[in-house]
Amino acid sequence: MDKNTIDTFRYFLKDSIRLEMDFSLTDQSRGIAPPPIQKPYPPDAQLIELPSFDRIVNQGFRLFDAIEGRRSIRSYKNRPLSLDELAYLLYCCQGIQKVISPSTALRTVPSAGCRHSFETYLCVINVEGLKKGIYRYLPLNKQLLVVYEDNKADEKIVASTLGQSFTGKSAVVFIWSAIPYRMEWRYGLAAHKVIAIDAGHVCQNLYLSAEAVGCGVCAIGAYHQEMMDNLIGVDGHDEFVIYLASVGKI
Repeated sequence: MDKNTIDTFRYFLKDSIRLEMDFSLTDQSRGIAPPPIQKPYPPDAQLIELPSFDRIVNQGFRLFDAIEGRRSIRSYKNRPLSLDELAYLLYCCQGIQKVISPSTALRTVPSAGCRHSFETYLCVINVEGLKKGIYRYLPLNKQLLVVYEDNKADEKIVASTLGQSFTGKSAVVFIWSAIPYRMEWRYGLAAHKVIAIDAGHVCQNLYLSAEAVGCGVCAIGAYHQEMMDNLIGVDGHDEFVIYLASVGKI
């Protein structure tokens, strides 16, 4: 590999950009209104209420046991997740605890500047009460938005993850998209490294919370970018897929 190319890509991992930027030029500093907490949706969208997950929270699973038991699991039983289990997992990795303002909310995971750049999509394959297809989590509403139903969702997620067949045998694949402007509004060009860091926080919460419901998780960083963006229906520029994780019973 060419040394200059390596140095260019390694630069992304550093925080040198912060010393080179003029933060007075960010949209926040210029008084431009911030983007909303949650991506808007059409008024006629099909919505599904998510149930309470008190049964799961009250079973007393120990955090240390979850940390000790955490592994990347690529083999799953042919058993569905219940809708309350799915609601619990969604809340643990992107749930809103408190709304501070129309543009700021405290969530179950940390985020640089409390900007939370992600939307959570689901490729549903085997979840009780849901048809196969693509859904989006609405944390403000505690609902799922039906993006579209598709009997071939399992085949399409395998193709979009470059032939990783275990994705199509999971119960559901979590797909996180990034809306970079949510972070760029505050940090400008210093936004992109922390977006990547934030994605790790989100997925680790999914790993740990899945232990409480007998599920295995496998984070996925290798996928076909254009196919994944098309699968969830985003433009690939202002919003694009950044991370995935398969979930299934073990």
